[in-house]
Amino acid sequence: MRECFEVRDLDAGGRIGELSVPRADVTVETPALLPVINPNLDTLSPRRLADEFGAEILITNSYIINGDDDLRERALAEGLHDMLDFPGAIMTDSGSFQLSEYGEISVTTEEILEFQHEIGSDIATPVDIPTPPDVSREQAERELETTQDRLEIAEDVDTGEMLVSAPVQGSTYPDLRERAGRHAEDTDLDVFPVGAVVPLMNDYRYDDVVDVVAAAKRGLGADAPVHLFGAGHPMMFALAVAMGCDLFDSAAYALYARDDRYLTVRGTRALEDIDYFPCSCAICTDHSPDELRALPDDERESELAAHNLHVTFAEIRRIKQAIRAGNLMELVEQRARAHPTMLDGYRTLLDHAAQLERSDPVSKGSFFYTSHESARRPEVVRHHKRLERLSVPDSLLLTEGSAPRSDEYDDSWRVEPPFGPFPRALSKSYPLTAEVPDRTDRAALAAAADGVARLVEVNPDADITLAHEGWPADVLERVPDDVALVDLTAA
Repeated sequence: MRECFEVRDLDAGGRIGELSVPRADVTVETPALLPVINPNLDTLSPRRLADEFGAEILITNSYIINGDDDLRERALAEGLHDMLDFPGAIMTDSGSFQLSEYGEISVTTEEILEFQHEIGSDIATPVDIPTPPDVSREQAERELETTQDRLEIAEDVDTGEMLVSAPVQGSTYPDLRERAGRHAEDTDLDVFPVGAVVPLMNDYRYDDVVDVVAAAKRGLGADAPVHLFGAGHPMMFALAVAMGCDLFDSAAYALYARDDRYLTVRGTRALEDIDYFPCSCAICTDHSPDELRALPDDERESELAAHNLHVTFAEIRRIKQAIRAGNLMELVEQRARAHPTMLDGYRTLLDHAAQLERSDPVSKGSFFYTSHESARRPEVVRHHKRLERLSVPDSLLLTEGSAPRSDEYDDSWRVEPPFGPFPRALSKSYPLTAEVPDRTDRAALAAAADGVARLVEVNPDADITLAHEGWPADVLERVPDDVALVDLTAA
């Protein structure tokens, strides 16, 4: 049990939690955004991040500070909190990003952790090896072993109350990511970044990001706070939270503003292409697009960065409310329609529905069937698993619609897409109260047929009849041959 992290609310793989950061004497509510602060630039001041945007935590780069004589002297003399003028928690990176970009850095894990402690970091990072996607398995294994060696070194460094992260590497090999997660879980370290995913996100490979995170989560414990390194665009936050990620660092708000790019939860637009702002943040209500474009470069960059952060923090709040309300997956479905590769990511997430089901609450407010992907959600997986718990009579009629008056069967159960069969007494139980369109799609019917097949599998001696409302032939092929079929539309 990790004392620094407590989960309060759950929905699918997403959770609202509390990350206790003892050195800063603060508790950060997750999911949380960590704005990236470049110590050499001041697009938005850290104090403004706290006061205007409610930032509870940020991240900066200790390697850059260590390598700049002026910054190093200031950080050692003043401490990070006074130097940055930030009242919340401060996480520091170690230079691993620079290592991935330039091939080498001039600092060891012990040196950078000791420096992070000296300058007052609250959450430190060792020097791991961020193995890029698609390398050879030999390279991925070799570099993972180096990272794991450095995590063990990090355990032995005296860091006092400072939390220390344990990056999870392994490139695009799920088994290596899972192995790395297990190794990190077995350390005494505190926060678990899933590393080297930025190249995947830059190439819009959200399906691979999901597989990587799912594998890491299988190795980590349920109480491990997970940081998705470099996931700065609000478009993908809901998907990442549903995977089980808790912390996100973002430099996108500043980098995009520098290029006159305007963030939305559906993607990024060039400021020059916008005629009407779709946002009601303070920046967008105080300026028209023409007025924003007319500002001097530095002022326009600052205002755009502020808008980008407003959108980003708003999405984090929206996700928390969705978790609290139990409709995170509906939000993920909405966001998945923003880009085809986001839809790939969501469909890949549903490939891991059985894994999500283990943390998904048994009861929520409502289940909305909003696309054919809804037929693969964790709630449907759970219902099919739990069919084995039900007592089935010797002869059973499964039927859409109301119960028939007949002495031919011992009992009559409902069968409803996408869940399939269930006793009528459960009709008012979640998720069987689902709101489903009248025009039921093939995916929902197929899921219901799979539920019938599951019921037959766990009750092979029962005599089961399925009365359906014109299910297509390819759906009925999913029903076992020994189930009698009655087409209610043929009468």
